[in-house]
Amino acid sequence: MVAALVPCSRSDAEQYIAEGWVRVDGRVVDEPQSRIGDEKVELDPRAVLQPPVSATLLLNKPPGMGTAAALSQMTAASRWPGDTSGIRRTKGHAVGLVPLLELPAMAAGLCVFSQDAGVIRKLRVDARLVEQELVAEVGGNLTEGGLQRLCRGLLYEGQPLPPARVSWQSETRLRFAVKNIRPEVVGWMCQQVGLQVRSLRRIRIGCVPMAGLPAGQWRYLAPGERF
Repeated sequence: MVAALVPCSRSDAEQYIAEGWVRVDGRVVDEPQSRIGDEKVELDPRAVLQPPVSATLLLNKPPGMGTAAALSQMTAASRWPGDTSGIRRTKGHAVGLVPLLELPAMAAGLCVFSQDAGVIRKLRVDARLVEQELVAEVGGNLTEGGLQRLCRGLLYEGQPLPPARVSWQSETRLRFAVKNIRPEVVGWMCQQVGLQVRSLRRIRIGCVPMAGLPAGQWRYLAPGERF
């Protein structure tokens, strides 16, 4: 019916429906297989089909949330209203999302889920080259020379850790800029110099910052954004 209404091809009609441009008796229908009878079918006059896109979603994960829960968190209702990507959400964007550079459940902050082969390759095959920025809330007493050891000088599982940039943000917050060091290792690093991590938050991956993204909300990686 939509194909005749526009008119357009069957595949375009299905895309109009999937992108939420079609209403049946005033109600948005986004399932191309939905059955209708005598209801009134309307196409939003503003409807413009977007080019096919492999989606990458960025979530500000709250602490205590695992990967499966994080995936289920990314619904239409939890999309950040400040998302400026211009991408119109479809249900297909939730299919086949791959979690990348996963955070431990206790940590919070920027998480990436993608369908895009280029993004997946960048954050898997080339992950060791991508800098991550994390903020650790810590307690305890830093040992003498501890900051220098965090930057360079720790052995993890018998191997030297890559150099890191570590600095104090406040009396209780340490900023870590690391490459090829998993977030869960940061807690171990702090223990070696007399500190205990009370909370850990990732605020940047490569060139993509978390910026104003609120906790528990997500946005699309915008066209032109690169890790």
